[in-house]
Amino acid sequence: MNDARTQLDRLFAVDATASVVFGVLSLLSPHGVLTFVSGGMYSHGVHETLRLYGCLRLACGWIVWHIRSVDDGRFRRSVCEALCFCYMVQALAVVRAQFTDRHTWWNWVAILLLLLLSVAYGSFRFRKGGNFIKIYELPTSGNLQ
Repeated sequence: MNDARTQLDRLFAVDATASVVFGVLSLLSPHGVLTFVSGGMYSHGVHETLRLYGCLRLACGWIVWHIRSVDDGRFRRSVCEALCFCYMVQALAVVRAQFTDRHTWWNWVAILLLLLLSVAYGSFRFRKGGNFIKIYELPTSGNLQ
């Protein structure tokens, strides 16, 4: 297995693990923690939205964890594109919230993490003008068995 493939699989593993941890913490978050994070005001709607987002993060984590064993280059490339775009749009949404609503340091942490993930996936997909294809293995007799 080449080094770039290993790096992408490691990125998938880190993203999947973080997604599952965030999803579980979101689902199990008590009212007091959410009240503290939101500046002293509890909102049932926000809490339910966080739980729903946690469910999505759990599902994404499970999917991304299992993508590591997929050898189809076009599929892995599409996943990198989708995750790059997804994390970029999430970062833009948090940037908008930071400058139009409440200004918190939590937003800056989220913006930084989401942009880092977007750049990481984008670098695998778009590095070398989109021709960084060595990480996408072609079928061989070794991986067809």
